[in-house]
This record gives sequence, C-alpha cells and structure tokens, in this order.
Amino acid sequence: MSVEPSSNQISTPWLMLFFAWAIATIATLASLFFSEIVKLPVCSLCWYQRIAMYPLVLIIPLALFPLEQKVVRYVGILTLFGWLVALFHVLLVAGVIPKSAQPCVQDIPCSETHLNLFGFMNMPMMSLLTFSVIGLLLFFARNRDHHE
Repeated sequence: MSVEPSSNQISTPWLMLFFAWAIATIATLASLFFSEIVKLPVCSLCWYQRIAMYPLVLIIPLALFPLEQKVVRYVGILTLFGWLVALFHVLLVAGVIPKSAQPCVQDIPCSETHLNLFGFMNMPMMSLLTFSVIGLLLFFARNRDHHE
C-alpha cells in the first residue's frame, strides 16, 4: 500500500486514483440506473462509452493495493477512447456533426437526448465531463508520482 510508514499519510497519487475509481463507479451505477430502472434508451455511442467506463471500476482498484502507477497506461487508453466517443456524441447532439454520420440504429438515434438537466447537461455531456475528470486525475496521479 502507498502509506508512508513514518507519517501514516496516504500519497497523493493513491488518492487521485481512488477518486478516479469513485467517479467511474458512480458513473457506472448512474448509467445502469438510467437504463435499467428509469428505462431510458441506450444508443450505440452510449454503449461504446460504457465499454470504456465499466472496466475502470474493476481495473483501478487492482492498482490501489499496493499502489501500482503503471495502471495509468491501461486505464488511460480506455479513458481516452471513452472521451473521444463522448466528444463525438456531444458534437452530434449539438448539430456540429451531421446526423447522417451517426452510427446509431433508427429505433434509438444518437442525436436525441432523453435526459436534460439545467438546460444543457445531457447524458453525452455528463459522459464527456466524467471522462475528462478521470483523465485529469490519471494525468496528475502519474505526474505527481514522477515528482515525489
């Protein structure tokens, strides 16, 4: 574990990885809640984002006990993939990318949103923000480890 024996303090990279795991876990539970309980439809792009998010919940804790910084390489790739898909999805919903470019089926179009909070916060935007925060935490955890 990454606890310094003399001061009993948890290292900053460990905390950053822990918060990245907590955010990924909350995002996973929220996506399952909205699809399985609320019954919101899940488009193809949402599935790709889930494919990038769900493994983070299992992989990151494996790197916490003991702290293994190399996990940032692996979860960073998943995070980048999810971020790129989420960005594409946000741009598609915003109309920047034409609807003809959407990979979704007719029954569940990717350009429609079924949840809108505060007038701008839809599911693709929440996904983009989630992947952004996780990516930043991973970046700082890795860089902080090199400086300590």
